Amino acid sequence: MNEDQHDDENYKDQNNYTPVQPPNSFRVILVLNSSGQRLDSVLLTSLREQKQSLDLKNISRSVYKELFSTGKILIKGQRAKPSSTLAKGQTFVDILGYK
Repeated sequence: MNEDQHDDENYKDQNNYTPVQPPNSFRVILVLNSSGQRLDSVLLTSLREQKQSLDLKNISRSVYKELFSTGKILIKGQRAKPSSTLAKGQTFVDILGYK
């Protein structure tokens, strides 16, 4: 195997990387066909449609905003902003304090 093939394999592995889910958190996997949508809008829609957590399904907008302001919504382990734009493909979002 030459060096170029090795680099391609590392690149592929990074693209298929699934971040570790933090303990005591609820994971949402967002799958988008286009980029540029805001996280807060897409995530809220996804939470309303899911059936695993009734607390998050029925979350109020004020509590939802508080999750962002207190750093309890993470993308790939990092604090997310409501205005974050999402890339096309899969995005792993973890919400701390919910199961």
